[in-house]
Amino acid sequence: MASSAAVLEDGSLLSRLDGQLLRLEQLLALVSGLAVFSLMVLAVVSVGGRNTVNAPLPGYVDWIEQVMPLIAFMGISYVQRDGGHIRMDILIGSLRGRALWLFELISVLIILLLMMALVYGSWSHFDRSFDFAAPLWSRDSSIDISLPIWPAKLLVPVAFSVLCLRLVLQAWGYGRAMILGLKHPVAVPLIQSAAAQAAAEAEQLSEAGNGAQKD
Repeated sequence: MASSAAVLEDGSLLSRLDGQLLRLEQLLALVSGLAVFSLMVLAVVSVGGRNTVNAPLPGYVDWIEQVMPLIAFMGISYVQRDGGHIRMDILIGSLRGRALWLFELISVLIILLLMMALVYGSWSHFDRSFDFAAPLWSRDSSIDISLPIWPAKLLVPVAFSVLCLRLVLQAWGYGRAMILGLKHPVAVPLIQSAAAQAAAEAEQLSEAGNGAQKD
């Protein structure tokens, strides 16, 4: 499905940085997708073991706890880049020009401040769990099979830090658009109309059909 927002590119420094960060975001989103697949595999192994030899996977819930941060947080910056998070499109759609970019800039800066606070808090949470002197470098562990919890806790500030980088680039893009009065700025999600989104989806389906015919 096509995204409801488009992100333009050009040869500017901002656009190049956007592309480089996008590659990292795509990698993290891929890891998140693999984590979802791993949960499916764990469920099959656990249920299959229970039904066949009456021996479910040991620590099934513990492994789910370890994987959940990958699913919940690793793709958050990638979705922000494409404007996929919940937005007030009805309100934003009524704005034009510098007023629109000012509203977007203020929104991004507020989110950035919140995420910086969450990075600090989540890092402190990880720091309380991590200890080089402790077994497996962990002061706490899961209840069933005693998996160290600090790797899962570390994922949260890492994912939020990547999101902060994305928000900084978007603040730069919106600020640049507001100052220069740009109509189509780069490195920020531009909301598409329903017609434009439908056309993009039709183009994707057409390309997929042509690819299937060639195969």
